[in-house]
Amino acid sequence: MGCWAIGGPFWFGEIAAGYSGADDVESVRAVHAAWDHGIRVFDTSAVYGAGHSERLLGKALVGRDDAVIVSKFGHSIDAATRQLTGPRFDPAYVRGSVEQSLARLGRDHIDVMLLHLNDLPVADAEPAFETLESFVAVGAIGSYGWSTDFPASAGAMARRLGFSTVQHSMNLFFDAPSMCRVATERGLTQLIRSPLGMGVLTGKFDDGRCVPSGDVRAGPADWQGYFDAGRPRADLARQMAAVRELLTIGGRTLTQGALCWLLAKGPMILPIPGAKTALQATENAEAMAFGPLPESVMEEIETVLQRPTEGPPHPR
Repeated sequence: MGCWAIGGPFWFGEIAAGYSGADDVESVRAVHAAWDHGIRVFDTSAVYGAGHSERLLGKALVGRDDAVIVSKFGHSIDAATRQLTGPRFDPAYVRGSVEQSLARLGRDHIDVMLLHLNDLPVADAEPAFETLESFVAVGAIGSYGWSTDFPASAGAMARRLGFSTVQHSMNLFFDAPSMCRVATERGLTQLIRSPLGMGVLTGKFDDGRCVPSGDVRAGPADWQGYFDAGRPRADLARQMAAVRELLTIGGRTLTQGALCWLLAKGPMILPIPGAKTALQATENAEAMAFGPLPESVMEEIETVLQRPTEGPPHPR
């Protein structure tokens, strides 16, 4: 379960960086619904809601010690104003960020800690990962990785003993074969962000509704890439319509079909769909019962779709 949406609003200057419509009580219900339906991996970040997502997730998972927590660092925040205040990756910041995330989550251990700066040069990332090694050594984190859409970045760090995971964008609209190849060759787990195209692949915008202002998806296209003026991009809507029947084969919902498309891509690929309600979390989790789309369906989808062969629309 991705926990960006439950963090609620936060901003980068005047640009919304969070999701609208989150309610803390319902968010806790969503986490519990995901848990009750077999979900054990929960992905959050210090920046989501300027720390609110971590605090809320920690509250929701009290007593559930076998939860696998993934968090991230790299964007400094002002919790009082819920503002992003710029990238940070120096060792002192990394140490403080890990300690603060542990405190907000109410845990003495984070399973995976990810660098949350997509396009940071490898040379600048090295000291951050060196610092994370010290936390692995004392058991404060289990391993670490990078949230990046750049295969060369993941490949450069994969030699590190504690580097286990790459988080990257991938969905029906934007495949990532180069990243998948690097991750497979290096034995990395892939956590897939934007598996539902920031909600486009749920089909809930088919009725013409518009994302409200104050939502990240209402922001500039070069910030999120899936929406234009608060509505799904027209080219993406056409692609989804062209494969709707294939995705919903066997009784799957459109959402579940999109997740099952990812499950068919390989055993070390873990989609992390977000959810703001218990109903959404349940629908997402029930995709596991259907399992990967059949190979014949996957081949037909590839024949039908007209799309870029690599990467997300705008790496972030």
